[in-house]
Amino acid sequence: MKKLLLITFLSLVVMANAQKELPKTAQDISPLLIGEKVPALSLLSSEGKKVQLLDLLQQQKTILVFYRGGWCPYCNVQLAALGQSEQELLGLGYQIVAVSPDAPAAMKVTDEKEKLNYLLLSDSKGELSRAMGLAFQAPENYKPIITKGSEGINATFLPVPAVFFVGTNGLIQFEHINPDYKSRISTNLLLAVAKVLP
Repeated sequence: MKKLLLITFLSLVVMANAQKELPKTAQDISPLLIGEKVPALSLLSSEGKKVQLLDLLQQQKTILVFYRGGWCPYCNVQLAALGQSEQELLGLGYQIVAVSPDAPAAMKVTDEKEKLNYLLLSDSKGELSRAMGLAFQAPENYKPIITKGSEGINATFLPVPAVFFVGTNGLIQFEHINPDYKSRISTNLLLAVAKVLP
C-alpha cells in the first residue's frame, strides 16, 4: 500500500512540474482564444508603478500588444508603427497597451527612443505571457539579452509577438499571433479590424 501511495505521489509531482514547463519553441504555444478573458494580473509601468490590468482594460477598448523587448528591431518597428497610428486608433475609441519582459528602466529607454505616447508594461516574471499562452523557452543565444533587459529577473522565456483586441469586459475580440517574430500585423489590417469591431 505504501508503494502505491508513493508511486501516486511521484506521478502527481511529475505532472505538476510538466505543467510548469514552458513550450520548447514558439510553434508549440497554446494562446488564449477569441472569447476568452484576459487574466487579472498586475504589471509594472515604465515608472515602476503597479497597474491592475483588468482595471485598465475596463476603461476603454484596448489593443494589447506583446513584444519581445526593446532590444528587438522588429519589435521597435512595430511599436513605432503603432505610435504613428495612435491618433486614429484613439479616435476609434481604443487605447494601446504594450507588454514585454523588459524591466521598467529598459522600457523607459524604449519609450523615450521611440517617442511613444501609449502605455508600456513590464512582465519580467512572465506571469501574463504564460497566462496568455504566449511564453516559450528562450533559445540559449537570447538568454544574455533577455537577462540584461529584465535586470536579471528573466533568463528563461520569450513571448511570441501578438496583438489582441480586448473589449472593456476583458474578453478577446480579435487576435493576431505569429510564431515567426519577423512577421507582424500590418497597420492596414490593424486599422481595418479596429473599424469593424463593436
